[in-house]
Amino acid sequence: MIALSVNLNKVALLRNSRTGNHPSVLEFAELALKAGAQGLTVHPRPDGRHIRDQDVDQLCALIQHWNSDKNLTLETGRKPVEFNIEGNPFKPASKGSQEPQGAYSSYAGLLAYAVRCQPDQVTLVPDGDGQLTSDHGFDLKKDHQRVEASVKEFSELGIRVSLFMDPDLEQIKLAKAIGADRIELYTGPYAWAQTPKLRQEIYQRHFKAAEYAASIGLGVNAGHDLDLNNLELYRELPGLQEVSIGHALTVDALRFGWTASVEKYVALLGP
Repeated sequence: MIALSVNLNKVALLRNSRTGNHPSVLEFAELALKAGAQGLTVHPRPDGRHIRDQDVDQLCALIQHWNSDKNLTLETGRKPVEFNIEGNPFKPASKGSQEPQGAYSSYAGLLAYAVRCQPDQVTLVPDGDGQLTSDHGFDLKKDHQRVEASVKEFSELGIRVSLFMDPDLEQIKLAKAIGADRIELYTGPYAWAQTPKLRQEIYQRHFKAAEYAASIGLGVNAGHDLDLNNLELYRELPGLQEVSIGHALTVDALRFGWTASVEKYVALLGP
């Protein structure tokens, strides 16, 4: 089974457009888990545009409670769910923007979140402050020393480390060399392909990248604009272990409802 990790950024973005706590990130996280999601993903950023400090702590507590509830495990027969925190490891802590929620807008830094929360996985992403969203993988030919040092910090905490990568075999080889446990293939170009031919061509590059990653001992995750349509093909990627989906799932929730949308993705990715 390919695990679905529900990215909660867009729920937080909607909440932050008003004062108060509506919609509640915590509430929708719990609904996602009840609907069958195998994990939760957040990507806190220094500008506090969506996920904020308190969200990380509350979701961490939710995951811990969920996994420790033996009655729930017996009722559902489910394996423990995972918490994945994404972010740029080189961004320093900051106070963030001044919002009515106050402390919610501060940014502790990815390492600080990992230390205090001990997530199952961190996904290191080379996003900049001005980016609308993550749109490229690491260039390890240029940044391998800095990334290697960061990978080591998280690994020493006992946390699985995944690197956000393009389907470039040479770069993937370097990801293994610096100690990463997994890669997350950036699927934006695949998802945006305008023709079936182009999508198939991009998929083949990802197919080869996944095969190569598995051959050198790297796990394979994927994410960015995957949806109920383009996942039909992408789920066949060899060795795919996890997909992180947020934007498309939130859009689908406007059509089908949140719980029903999560259930659709779980069913599509199932055995």
